[in-house]
Amino acid sequence: MYDYIKGQVTRVTPEHITLEQGGIGWLIMTPNPYAFHKTEEIQQVFTYLHVREDIQLLLGFKSLEQRELFKKLITVSGIGPKGALAILASGVPSQVIGAIEREDETFLVQFPGVGKKTARQMILDLKGKLYDLFNAMDMPDEDITLLTMAENGALDEAILALEALGYSQRELTKVKPKLEKEELDTEGYMKMALRLLLKQN
Repeated sequence: MYDYIKGQVTRVTPEHITLEQGGIGWLIMTPNPYAFHKTEEIQQVFTYLHVREDIQLLLGFKSLEQRELFKKLITVSGIGPKGALAILASGVPSQVIGAIEREDETFLVQFPGVGKKTARQMILDLKGKLYDLFNAMDMPDEDITLLTMAENGALDEAILALEALGYSQRELTKVKPKLEKEELDTEGYMKMALRLLLKQN
């Protein structure tokens, strides 16, 4: 129904952004809200409307390729919209696709909410169906402005966002000391934390 919306990002939370367009504030759930920045500049968000009897969710993505991979993931039994968002937030799409094509269950079960059964189902349902669509896919690089934790609580925001994606306090406690040694913005902390979390599993 909606292909994309262009507007100003007026709010960023651990689970969603608010995109104002034409006097309407659209609440949009995204894989990584901190990939978007609160600014007066007009930003384009590729959207997907998920409708069930009891809920309507508007989901948004930085790129068309991200959205198309999301649509593929939610066709897999056992993966809902929130699970697909967590996978996209935790891994680079090209790595997810590569793992599916290699039948690398060990890599896939590292994602929040993905057990052996779901990983096997991802492989059965999607292997051979992704390369043509995502041959040149990669996550867009974001301009990162270095800010200290004292100035913006970036690390705390990143930890909250990771908890919203399904990571436990125990997992996050293991990687937090390494994060505290860096001086990054929220998105930078999230990207680093996700790399560390995937390595430790």
